[in-house]
Amino acid sequence: MARLARTAGLTDVQQEILSTVRDFVDKEIIPVATELEHRDEYPQQIVDGLKELGLFGLMIPEEYGGLGESLLTYALCVEEIARGWMSVSGIINTHFIVAYMLKQHGTQEQKDHYLPRMAAGDVRGAFSMSEPALGSDVSAITSKAVRDGDEYVLNGQKMWLTNGGTSSLVAVLVRSDEAHSPEEAAAKPHKSMTTFLIEKEPGFGEVRPGLTIPGKIDKMGYKGVDTTELIMDGLRLPAGQVLGGVTGRGFYQMMDGVEVGRVNVAARGCGVAQRAFELGVQYAQQRHTFGKPIAQHQAIQFKLAEMATKVEAAHAMMVNAARKKDSGERNDLEAGMAKYLASEYCKEVVEDSFRIHGGYGFSKEYEIERLYREAPMLLIGEGTAEIQKMIIGRRLLEEYRFQG
Repeated sequence: MARLARTAGLTDVQQEILSTVRDFVDKEIIPVATELEHRDEYPQQIVDGLKELGLFGLMIPEEYGGLGESLLTYALCVEEIARGWMSVSGIINTHFIVAYMLKQHGTQEQKDHYLPRMAAGDVRGAFSMSEPALGSDVSAITSKAVRDGDEYVLNGQKMWLTNGGTSSLVAVLVRSDEAHSPEEAAAKPHKSMTTFLIEKEPGFGEVRPGLTIPGKIDKMGYKGVDTTELIMDGLRLPAGQVLGGVTGRGFYQMMDGVEVGRVNVAARGCGVAQRAFELGVQYAQQRHTFGKPIAQHQAIQFKLAEMATKVEAAHAMMVNAARKKDSGERNDLEAGMAKYLASEYCKEVVEDSFRIHGGYGFSKEYEIERLYREAPMLLIGEGTAEIQKMIIGRRLLEEYRFQG
């Protein structure tokens, strides 16, 4: 874009990476995104292009074959990719959450085994917390791992896995109460959860003994990328597949990864909103009513002004949250604020662009129709607006505790 959503203080390397990604989006994603989305077709050629660019190793340390870049660089790349097609940004998001969790919490053996292949894009990641009977209440997870000698036996059903079919490594959060009494497990359910690393074959059906990926969930939007269930029925895993090698830490490992995911969702919201603004401001200068372009009508100018301001504000908050995480500081407050604001503003900017398009916005021939179906996913992905406000409110009370 000409002026909006610029980021101050970037290095030459960061600017070069973003310029390369922006060119790739303009040439390889935008021209085909709507057609692929309407067919609900996995963008294999686009994914192969991202692999060649090294994007799957963007945040993985150089010692494991990655580029060793910051969360900020990654978030800005996601913003550019989502501007082209949000589904593509989802493909790399879950991959990077798993890679980040391995980098931060994995044993050295786990890092050596997985990160080089993840950096090359040969191993694709997915992660799973949600289940059919629970929404935001992670403490209500019922999937369970039971120790059996040197192995664990996993049973349960998981829901809403992005990359569930195409991934080859899934980080799954389940209960593992062997180290706790029933009373302690009931009183502190978060301390009775463990993250397991499940290797599997890409595809659908029984992808390894005891593990089934039934098929793609048919969605209103966010098409192309596969969203699936995951069913564990007597799935046996070696004890070495416990992330970090110690049970009972899974909830905290997952929440650390989700903070990265919330910055990613904020970046996606920024990218989709940018594209909606671009489409709206272009159409407003091409469409004529009452003898002049509709961009010259004050009502449309007001909409464009509000849209651009929201794009700029969301981008600034997303950048702030990413930089806070990169600094090593706690960023759940900033990530929650950024995710909440960016997803809400994205919905509003997309709707205003839709209104500017008038009746044509309802036609599948126009790109804004696709964005109108994609934006709602951001309102619920990586935690609903209500969950973000709970996180924000609790953190504010910690920061501004009344001393009386």
